[in-house]
Amino acid sequence: MILHEFLDFEVLRVIWWLLLGVLLIGFALTDGFDLGVGALLPFVARTDVERRVAINTIGPVWEGNQVWFILGGGAIFAAWPPLYAVSFSGFYLAMFLILAALILRPVGFKYRSKRQSETWRAAWDWALFVGGFVPALVFGVAVGNVLQGVPFRLTEDLLSIYEGSFFGLLNPYALLAGVVSVSMLVMHGAAWLVLKTEGLVADRARTFGAYAALATIATYALAGLWLAAGIDGYALVGEVVTDGPSNPLMSEVAKGGSWMAAYSERPWILIAPIMGFGGAALAYLGFKARKEGWTMIASKLAITGIIASVGLTMFPFILPSSIEPTSSLTVWDSSSSHLTLFVMLVSAVIFVPLILAYTAWVYKVLWGKVTAKDVMENSDSVY
Repeated sequence: MILHEFLDFEVLRVIWWLLLGVLLIGFALTDGFDLGVGALLPFVARTDVERRVAINTIGPVWEGNQVWFILGGGAIFAAWPPLYAVSFSGFYLAMFLILAALILRPVGFKYRSKRQSETWRAAWDWALFVGGFVPALVFGVAVGNVLQGVPFRLTEDLLSIYEGSFFGLLNPYALLAGVVSVSMLVMHGAAWLVLKTEGLVADRARTFGAYAALATIATYALAGLWLAAGIDGYALVGEVVTDGPSNPLMSEVAKGGSWMAAYSERPWILIAPIMGFGGAALAYLGFKARKEGWTMIASKLAITGIIASVGLTMFPFILPSSIEPTSSLTVWDSSSSHLTLFVMLVSAVIFVPLILAYTAWVYKVLWGKVTAKDVMENSDSVY
């Protein structure tokens, strides 16, 4: 027996669906607070020293946090090729906007302190704001569009044809999802600043974080109600083949009904939205009670629940088509081959624990608060 046949194709597909979710959540938990700090920078830090303190809480770790973003993109490319083809071509301009904004971050870190000019530094500080706010917004907008279905179709030879436009992505529900994303990551960034700073920066972050936690609860609830009442869901029709060839056109898909039917079919998935609401509520209480560590844990819980609720609600769909439902991509018909998924799984089992161990070591080494005294005494080695 060939080694990869010890794991069924169906099982491997589910494992890689779960791993993709883990990588996306990992990115949001780590680089998410980097984005949140960037979005908060002009508001929580009002002097040059205060802004250097805020920047130096993320400066040493943001590059390592980007690993999860790269791993997520790589996993989509290797494990779910049709998803990569449709999303990275259909969302091309949105992806370009995200990358352009993310590029501003390292440039801003490196250049803001190269001159003593207040105008120069203020310009780069706003660039860091853009580098945090824009990706947070666009990631949420993308999720909002996925929940509604994306305007693409597959030809008989599985060539994907996207029939939407960039401005079509900016529809009301998608923008609401973007606001959820921004609120969530601003809450997370504020929790990080409260954990890593002191004084006025921490006090302002605590205030903004509390408001962001309330905004997260309100917008997440509104998005859920809208999804239940105003957004059509998708469902597989007839016999579902879970270990067949990766050809979406072989499945029959119906559009209609509600995504929320998943909660009556699999009640256990309610744990995800409960985590989302509960984590945000606990984060709000943590900000008010000045419980730094608990606030950060609660923020992570909220992010995990909110992101997981999207995947669990849509399962087994990963990218539905709004114009030709039969072209919709699901876990069962859009993966790589059995052997490819197995080889990737072996690689993940080896390297993901190494990444986790290294990341944990880095955070341990860099543990502690960043103070104004630190940035003033080490001006040559900090941002």
